[in-house]
Amino acid sequence: MWIADNWKDYEVLDTSAGEKLERWGDYILVRPDPQVIWNTPHEHMGWKKKNGHYHRSTKGGGEWEFFNLPDEWSIRYTAGEKGSQHFPLADGILTFRLKPFSFKHTGLFPEQAANWEWFSELIRGADRPISVLNLFAYTGGATCAAAKAGAHVTHVDAAKGMVGWAKENAKLSGLPD
Repeated sequence: MWIADNWKDYEVLDTSAGEKLERWGDYILVRPDPQVIWNTPHEHMGWKKKNGHYHRSTKGGGEWEFFNLPDEWSIRYTAGEKGSQHFPLADGILTFRLKPFSFKHTGLFPEQAANWEWFSELIRGADRPISVLNLFAYTGGATCAAAKAGAHVTHVDAAKGMVGWAKENAKLSGLPD
């Protein structure tokens, strides 16, 4: 199993009773996770000092409860810090704008960074131009990682807002349109 362990701005702090306690930059969020089937004491102080808590409804969906959380904020991912040579172009830093969605998402799947590292190494080692078609591309995590590694990327998502958000993440990450 590959682990996305180069994050400095994202961390799973604790898990219990169907929820995970996560740090996203300076903010602590509690979000449901159906894979968390154990019930352990909430000993981590983040459970009491959270900035947002997504409460799942028994009827489907749910809603956020916020405590001193801005409408949006940014986090950074620096690839290849554990001795690898990933992302040789530019500075190797990806920046993503986050905001809570009405369905528990934040605009990024941080566990996907392990895949970004893997395909970035393939792109770098190809010794030829690489084109990537990223379908259902959401807010552009993989798009930005592939572009930062040197690929020409076509980002496709059915939601116009996601395409715009991806363009913003690309710009924040120092990538061209």
